[in-house]
Amino acid sequence: AQQLTFEITESAVMHDPEHSLAVLKGLRDCGISLSVDDFGTGYSSLAHLKRLPVQELKIDQSFVRNLDEASEDAVIVRSTIEMSHNLGLKVVAEGVEYPHSLDLLKRWQCDTAQGYLISRPLDAAAFESWLNELRATA
Repeated sequence: AQQLTFEITESAVMHDPEHSLAVLKGLRDCGISLSVDDFGTGYSSLAHLKRLPVQELKIDQSFVRNLDEASEDAVIVRSTIEMSHNLGLKVVAEGVEYPHSLDLLKRWQCDTAQGYLISRPLDAAAFESWLNELRATA
């Protein structure tokens, strides 16, 4: 169970918050890690976020895809990273497509990035080849 991470969207939790919270606590009690996916696009409040037994927050790609330092999205992303870290959460930025976006996320201490800049989705065999190539160049 410790190797599993379940991703939940804000909107799924907000459909029935009390029931969702009970289910999530049950999963967490089993040792499963939990991640809030597409953060910033749903309808939850920060009060709900702090109640959730999650370990990770994934910033929605709509804030990350065209990220530049002077944009309003930059303020949202940087603030979300800082807030999440202060709550003890790891942060994943979704939709990283450009090197300058990845550079900003590194500077702002985002824990993980995912997106086409790193790799498109891969099946198991293609992932193994990609990983071997990556290791060979390291």
